[in-house]
Amino acid sequence: MQKMKILAIVGQTASGKTDFSLDVAQLLGGGEKVEIISADAMQLYKGMDIGTAKISIDERRGIVHHQLDVLDVKEEASVAAYQKYARLDLESIIQRGKIPIIVGGSGLYVSALLDELNFPGTSPRIRREIEKELDEHGIGVLLEELRMKDEQAYRTIDPRNVRRIVRALEVIRLTGKPFTAEFPRHTSHYDGIYMLGIQRPMEELERNIYLRSQQMMDNGLLEETKDLIRLGLKEGKTASRATGYSQAIDVLEGRMTVEEAIESISLATRKLAKKQGTWFRRDKRIIWIEGTHLQETAQTLPFLFL
Repeated sequence: MQKMKILAIVGQTASGKTDFSLDVAQLLGGGEKVEIISADAMQLYKGMDIGTAKISIDERRGIVHHQLDVLDVKEEASVAAYQKYARLDLESIIQRGKIPIIVGGSGLYVSALLDELNFPGTSPRIRREIEKELDEHGIGVLLEELRMKDEQAYRTIDPRNVRRIVRALEVIRLTGKPFTAEFPRHTSHYDGIYMLGIQRPMEELERNIYLRSQQMMDNGLLEETKDLIRLGLKEGKTASRATGYSQAIDVLEGRMTVEEAIESISLATRKLAKKQGTWFRRDKRIIWIEGTHLQETAQTLPFLFL
């Protein structure tokens, strides 16, 4: 039997991906045999640790982790840039005779790394035109253009996500094609990919999410956010809107109480988890395992990879 060479562990937030990936990595030989690539958009940011549930260096069990702490909070995250650098990491790991494990819940980032997915370029001129229309006429005009030119994108993109709407229209005007034509089709870019998805009942996920939201506050989210504000968090187009940090900013500026922030973080994270579930369920390559069967599954993986 041909051995698999790339393992991906995906699923919803708070499903247990991080601990499971470390258990698997140790069964496959630990740091001498395995390196992990994160596929989490917000964990790219330096200093955004508590609010993203980022694994600390001490918790990594000697396993090298890639695509963590690579951006300053004022920088804008780019899935195209992630694709470029994460693929360099992955191919370097394989060339060194190790097994790469991709771990994350950002579906587009997982697809960018593993799938035949090409990103259209950018046009500063077109972007400026769209942003000028936004300033002069409001988001309604842009949404109507999106509805006329790409109804699927119109139905899919959150109307509050102005950045995403502007990007969709930029691609449409630049390429003359619907933005959804660029969406992933789950066609593997690499051979030997083995994808596992962790699933848990929604009630269990919601409980985990609420507890995690409380723990973030208890563990110093407000203090971490103060430090990040000094580094330019509020000027960052992507980082400032991250769940947890946007609420922490509201608390620090008197627009929310701590209790309201915990509820808001929990609600936003539950919505994210539902979107993640919908995204990953479309990918028929994923083998789903119950959260109660992780250890039994982990024991089978050495037979596939070693």
